[in-house]
Amino acid sequence: MKTIAILGSTGSIGTQTLEVVRSQQDLKVAALAVLGNITMLEQQIREFRPSLVCVYQEERAKELQQKVKDTGVRVVSGMEGLIECALVPEAETVVSAVVGMIGIRPVMEAIAAGKDIAFANKETLVTAGHLIMPLIKKHGVKLLPVDSEHSAIFQSLQGSAGYMQGETPNREIAKLILTASGGPFRGKKRSELAQVTVEDALRHPNWSMGKKITIDSATMVNKGLEVMEAKWLFDVPTEKIEVVIQPQSVIHSAVEFVDGGIIAQLGTPDMKLPIQYALYYPERRYLAGKRLSLSDIGSITFEKPDMAELPGLALAYEAMNTGGSMPVVFNAANEYAVAAFLKREIGFTQITDWIGEAMAAHKVIQNPSLEEILFAEQETYDRLREFGGKVR
Repeated sequence: MKTIAILGSTGSIGTQTLEVVRSQQDLKVAALAVLGNITMLEQQIREFRPSLVCVYQEERAKELQQKVKDTGVRVVSGMEGLIECALVPEAETVVSAVVGMIGIRPVMEAIAAGKDIAFANKETLVTAGHLIMPLIKKHGVKLLPVDSEHSAIFQSLQGSAGYMQGETPNREIAKLILTASGGPFRGKKRSELAQVTVEDALRHPNWSMGKKITIDSATMVNKGLEVMEAKWLFDVPTEKIEVVIQPQSVIHSAVEFVDGGIIAQLGTPDMKLPIQYALYYPERRYLAGKRLSLSDIGSITFEKPDMAELPGLALAYEAMNTGGSMPVVFNAANEYAVAAFLKREIGFTQITDWIGEAMAAHKVIQNPSLEEILFAEQETYDRLREFGGKVR
């Protein structure tokens, strides 16, 4: 029996992780954590019977406690509650699927406790990769990517000598190739994008995801975050990470090796595959669902991303190359701007405008501590509140 804890169990990755649990007989859930969706969490408690749950919002946690007092589950709240779920003794693997930088401390604590991490919280590596990766090495645990692109690279790297046996095969890698669908606005000019509505931006052509990540895909910011994450996960410089538009979402990413060979991972756009692979690595198990038929697809096409019309990716490369606390500002400004867009307070193109404004105003902190990371995040939020009107 393999036992897991899920941070972010009511989100897209969390619910699909529980679908994988349903399909397997030897997976058990020890702990679940959410920000505030107690209606869905109550259903999950009654089905999966965890011993511990966390609701980050304290008042919602108290409300849930009354609803599930017949189950015997213990309900905790706040950051300490998230950490307690990450450290639940019986769980060998923690699925980190909570959205935002709130996931940094629980992940660091879980690593220090010797737990493997199935990783879907890209903000943690984007902002604190310089803290996370040394911890992974120190405690000898696995950091197993769940994002489809990073899982594809991870799977492709299994063809490299010594990978995940204590060696990072940098000498064999020519470049990492991150694929992107291009989102709903592929080929559009920036002048056209100024009129985009929230509903337009949420219509992703291939993937079913949460609102935040769907908007990030539409701006190409999500691909920028993935570039930053790949740098830390696979220990390669950003100049060796190439983004290619692959509209059919068939090739999820690839690795080009120094001999010119390219190994890619292909499949249907189904997040359950990378989730299950992370939970059972290195074993592969049967997964129900639609299979990819290459003959039915007929053709696969590739394009270069247009960084001028959708500048989110270019800003991400700038943030990563600047380093220090700049990726924190990139991420925080994007979170703030996307929230404003979803509330219809700003236009679609202003999301990346706000990111650029915040980055231009920031004084970089080199090798920031966790406290400095959180300070830079809050400083970015405060700054956007102050000058937000200037970029409307």
